[in-house]
Amino acid sequence: MCGIVGWINFETDLSAQDKMINQMTGKIQHRGPDQAKTWCDQHVAFGHKRLIVVDPEGGLQPMTCVQNDKNFVLIYNGELYNTEDLRVELLANGWTFNSHSDTEVLLKSYLEWGEKAVEKLNGIFAFAIWNPEDEQVFLARDRLGVKPLFYTETEDSFLFSSEIKALLAHDQVEPVIDKDGLQEILALGPSRTPGHGVFKGIKELRAAHLATYDRTGLDIRRYWNVTSKLHEDSLEETAVYVRKLFIDSVERQLISDVPIGTFLSGGVDSSAITAVAAKYLAKEKEQKLLTFSIDFEDNKQYFEKNDFQPSRDADFIDKVVDAHQTEQHTFTLDNKTMVELLKDAVIARDLPGMADVDSSLLWFCRQTKDYVTVALSGECADEIFGGYPWFYRENDLNRTGFPWIRSNSLRNKLVDSELREKLDLDNYRLKRYQETIDESPTLEEDTPLEAKRREMFYLNMQWFMPTLLDRKDRMSMASGFEARVPFSDHRLVEYVWNIPWEMKTHQNQEKGILRKALEGLLPDEILYRKKSPYPKTYHPAYTKAVVDWMKDILADPNARMFEVFDRAAIERLVETEGESIEEPWFGQLMKGPQLLAYLAQFDYWMRTYNVRLEI
Repeated sequence: MCGIVGWINFETDLSAQDKMINQMTGKIQHRGPDQAKTWCDQHVAFGHKRLIVVDPEGGLQPMTCVQNDKNFVLIYNGELYNTEDLRVELLANGWTFNSHSDTEVLLKSYLEWGEKAVEKLNGIFAFAIWNPEDEQVFLARDRLGVKPLFYTETEDSFLFSSEIKALLAHDQVEPVIDKDGLQEILALGPSRTPGHGVFKGIKELRAAHLATYDRTGLDIRRYWNVTSKLHEDSLEETAVYVRKLFIDSVERQLISDVPIGTFLSGGVDSSAITAVAAKYLAKEKEQKLLTFSIDFEDNKQYFEKNDFQPSRDADFIDKVVDAHQTEQHTFTLDNKTMVELLKDAVIARDLPGMADVDSSLLWFCRQTKDYVTVALSGECADEIFGGYPWFYRENDLNRTGFPWIRSNSLRNKLVDSELREKLDLDNYRLKRYQETIDESPTLEEDTPLEAKRREMFYLNMQWFMPTLLDRKDRMSMASGFEARVPFSDHRLVEYVWNIPWEMKTHQNQEKGILRKALEGLLPDEILYRKKSPYPKTYHPAYTKAVVDWMKDILADPNARMFEVFDRAAIERLVETEGESIEEPWFGQLMKGPQLLAYLAQFDYWMRTYNVRLEI
């Protein structure tokens, strides 16, 4: 994995702009601590930070390939999981290779097939290629948006990068939040509208999109989406094919020239990945799989069972480890460290995030990095197989709006009254919701209920999944660490999209078809365990720490957050230590202490990024 930066300007000679491109690239040093390199030409400057995973010598970037006496140049963040398939096809077409890196295969795929090359790629990626023949930069992002790519246009330049902070490092880009950006944070945060970068003028290339920028300007097109059609396979055929696709995805993602492991929570998704990975490594490399888990200080003592989190992960992890003979490492996070890292998590995201859900993952990745450079993780299974409660609740299927944002009233109440009159959070949220509903792929044969559920799946794929993938990328890469997500394989996503609900909920259990597909791979107590979300702490020391942080902010007459939030409303929230909150701010578990942490993150973000409001 890596970080990329680019600057295109057809009015200025950029060949001597090493200082500026290095300044931008330096802001994403964490994404690629192993190698750094820039490349500047008359109208284009590229920067690259590399985390070495495959072919240390042959994968150096920016990578150049000469064709027709012109230098085509690639910068790339990601991994291709069908590298060898593409290499065989390119060799048959007459190409030769100087390395075994996926970088060289990607560049020569573009030279062979042009824009159509992206349709052949199986992997996670965000990349840019300078095409000197057309004086054009070509950009593309993977189908599910695992790897980020932000951009902005100034008066005379086009700038892009893996992270917003690198764009803000350019002297033509300022940290301004306008009305739309503020509504993104207040109405939708910590999620974002697909393609929205929150800061004024900054956007994100949407997942499954490609773009070209030349003297005529920017052109963006979609190259992939799920397609709705009738599912004709039987239950047994469906389970067999899901199993085949899943195993193939995991095995492809185990390719690495550096140590690799899995994140293991004891839930179905991570346990299934672990089972396949352990078997593959034992057979193909005679290696024992390393597995990694996180727990919280005194969590056994303070854990509170509820409908969303019915059991502790730690009770199930040992069963998977024993069944597959992995080398297990469990890290226990203390509350002091978790609160301290809330600030680091803001820097990693460039925005207020998911509070301790972010900071704990950041710490977890840092600990894991001491043992491996790459780990496979279970994200995306719940979104594509229907694992969340809102897929089942009739009122969620029939309501208008995001089912994971039920805090509409609270979001309005906390905003400063004068500012609230200038904004329209409820309508902004509904507008963004409806935009996604309107682009959902439909099927004429669907009943009204089936159509509603299909919309719910699309909504999750376009909103909730990217929020979690964004978190996974930013926290892992902030640790110089690569996280891979086998359930995001587009072949699996395409197939599961059309599996009818009755099959997806086989035996009336969430993700029932996945469980059936995994029969024999996992112990029954894991295979049929009720879903439990990412763990959080219930320790009162964490609550006290974020309350104390918020009290310090309240005592500061220059606190930035009160340019946006109502001081009296925040004071009442702090006095009750968040206990007055009835609905989570976001998702299932982001209630009292997590919301207080989010608000503290907001103040820190405004201070640290020197945010200027233009409302």
